[in-house]
Amino acid sequence: MLTIILSIIGGIGLLLLVGLLVAWRFSHAVSAKASAAIPPKGHFTEVAGGRLHWIEKGEGRPVVMIHGLAGNLHNFTYAMVDRLAAAGYRAIAIDRPGCGWSERDTDEQARIPEQARMIAEMLAKEGIERPLLVGHSLGGAVSLALALNHADQVGGLALVSALIKAPETPSEAFSGINVANPGMRRFVSETLAIPMSIRNGAKTLAIVFGPDAAPEDFRFRGGGLLSLRPKAFYAAATDMHAVGLDMDAITARLSEISVPVGLFYGLEDRILSAPEQIAALTEALPEADVETMEERGHMPPVIEPDRLQIFIERMAGKLG
Repeated sequence: MLTIILSIIGGIGLLLLVGLLVAWRFSHAVSAKASAAIPPKGHFTEVAGGRLHWIEKGEGRPVVMIHGLAGNLHNFTYAMVDRLAAAGYRAIAIDRPGCGWSERDTDEQARIPEQARMIAEMLAKEGIERPLLVGHSLGGAVSLALALNHADQVGGLALVSALIKAPETPSEAFSGINVANPGMRRFVSETLAIPMSIRNGAKTLAIVFGPDAAPEDFRFRGGGLLSLRPKAFYAAATDMHAVGLDMDAITARLSEISVPVGLFYGLEDRILSAPEQIAALTEALPEADVETMEERGHMPPVIEPDRLQIFIERMAGKLG
């Protein structure tokens, strides 16, 4: 009887091992196809702790766009870069460290102040002086850290659906990446993450964009396919963990920010609570320029580019 039980256990273990191997091969095959479909098209700048990928278009006052959690610079090239370039700005979109085609050396570079430092170093190296930072979601938190820790390099902040205060409960959209242990994070990213992301993709996009509908071309034009890579899952999960480590300290210092600050929010945002985030900013910075949209969600750079452009240009006009 014991022999039979051990045989069954061994058989189950072998099946699990084979299943994980299949998942690993599938994940890396999908990753290769996604990478080939959306290759890097911009500049690379080496900084301490990694290198940053970024694109630019147009001439004039620099506007630097920083994307959110699990995103990449294509969230801005979808609509905003061309519009701002045509309006007379030097429109720059950055892949945050570890995201898109940017790289970071260790998990330490996922910390929000470290991401801000790396971007500040890139701006200095490339001679991009005192830009207006357009920070979306987690990119908003990175923008706040830039304004706090590298104030001489920032002209102003135009925050969009921004993370101002750590939410008590993460959005359901990110439940799959809420993996605190680095070893487990790596294991999941290399095996189960990509099959599960494909299975749950439509549901996740519905939350991220809701109540708006996600554009059918977002996976290609908006860079969504780049999330179907093990390294993208690992980076997003590590970024999410960093929010819990760093956000309280950033929120506590908001009143120190001296540059013009604006905040643009959809009141039906399903990723972050608009009232909670707006209150956290205006309590510290009562003069902040706040604009809200009824019946709109978390992705104005894709869904509401016309209104967002007007907001960004208004904030650019407040810079000295």
